[in-house]
Amino acid sequence: MPHKPSHPLRRDAAAGHPSDMDPSPSAPVHPATRTARTARHDATRLALSALASLTLTGCASFSDDGGFDAVQQLTHERTGQSASYQATHQQGELARSRMAELLKLPLTPDSAVELAFLGNHELQASFTELGIAESDLVRAGRLSNPSIRIGRLSGGGTAEIDRAVMFDVLGLLTMPAARGIEQRRFEQTQLRAAQAAVGVAAEARRAFFSAVAAQQLAGYAAQVKDAADASSELARRMAQSGNFSALAQMREQSFQLDATLQFQRATQQAVAERERLVRALGLGNDQLGFTLPERLPDLPQAPAQPQDAEQTAMNKRLDVLIARRDTEATAQSLGLTRATRFINALHVGYQNQSTTGEARRDGYEIELELPLFDFGTARVARAEAIYMQSVHRTAQVALNARSQVRESYSAYRTAYEVARVYRDDVVPLRKLISDENLLRYNAMLSSVFELLADTREQIAGVTGAVESLRDHWIAETDLQSALTGGSPHAPAGNSPTSSSGAPARAAH
Repeated sequence: MPHKPSHPLRRDAAAGHPSDMDPSPSAPVHPATRTARTARHDATRLALSALASLTLTGCASFSDDGGFDAVQQLTHERTGQSASYQATHQQGELARSRMAELLKLPLTPDSAVELAFLGNHELQASFTELGIAESDLVRAGRLSNPSIRIGRLSGGGTAEIDRAVMFDVLGLLTMPAARGIEQRRFEQTQLRAAQAAVGVAAEARRAFFSAVAAQQLAGYAAQVKDAADASSELARRMAQSGNFSALAQMREQSFQLDATLQFQRATQQAVAERERLVRALGLGNDQLGFTLPERLPDLPQAPAQPQDAEQTAMNKRLDVLIARRDTEATAQSLGLTRATRFINALHVGYQNQSTTGEARRDGYEIELELPLFDFGTARVARAEAIYMQSVHRTAQVALNARSQVRESYSAYRTAYEVARVYRDDVVPLRKLISDENLLRYNAMLSSVFELLADTREQIAGVTGAVESLRDHWIAETDLQSALTGGSPHAPAGNSPTSSSGAPARAAH
């Protein structure tokens, strides 16, 4: 009579276990034997199904770009330039080479932003979060590793060995939902990386405008000091000859001392603003010899007038998009929590048992936590509370965004109008006054001290124009940040570089 092939999960009869051979079709089958055979077949199907799932889920892999292409697109839409991620040593070398090329020329606002994208290490560190988030996403698309349990009991000349392989079936069933959650979290990480890049770009522009303005103000402070030195020396000589009163001489000397102190403060402020720019760009000790332009960009002929500014912020602001994605991910997580509230763990696996001198026994094992004390209500209630927390935070982010857009646009228009008044009225008027005083001096109708005093007044007007122009460009940067990136910085007029510390104020 032909012999039937043995079960793939059973030992061969030649191994010393003749009872493992299939019984003859004509022989009666004991009910216990039939039950054991059915259990072995069920275990086989479970094992093969689990192995097939492992094979399928093993297809979850990492993307070629690591998710950075989306970050580049978001950043380019908001800054006009693409961020740079240096994930390898070769990419880092290319970035340093490009930085060297940019530093050979005088900086511009755009080149400052590009340098910050290439050299800011804090930004590069934020980009590495993409790799962490993608790792979580890939792991969510793969089944948990199976666990193996082996036990051995011996005594009385016999030994009993238990073996079991367990698979996380619940993880397999909830894998699509879990992967969807991790996908949303990965998208949130991309938005945060783009927000970090936009923030670095805005800070680079602010630091650039402040550094150029501080350099200009230090130059004008030097001119004020030179005028004060000349005036004081002339007063000293005239006093010695008896042509100048002691009180007038002391006034000129007092102004000279004040101008010297203001020059020192302005020089230090220029150094501080330049170092702030160095930090924003991420420059090393061998990259500090860059050149700034002599003056700030000219004021535009007309102020910007964004259309539907608040709606633009709702559609493009990255912090608003992040808050929305967070709420969506929380809602999806709540749905998963409700679906699995009664099942905290479910493992299914194959096991067998062998005892010395006896036939091996095969079967399967199911491990399930019984909801006797925790029915999952606490987990659901916690998820619902977290969801409502996310909803309220998203609403507040939207309210803050609208308010910040209105505030930033008001600050921008004010800064523009102040700069325009200086450009169109104050500076031209100061020049006319200076020309008239020079004519009076040439006609011997005014003294040299009146001419020096007028020079100080003219420099004060130019200093105010520089400060107002700086404030305009910083306010314009804050407005763009409020429309597309996130919370703008405080207005420039409230910064340490405001006009309260300008070097030429001593002329008044």
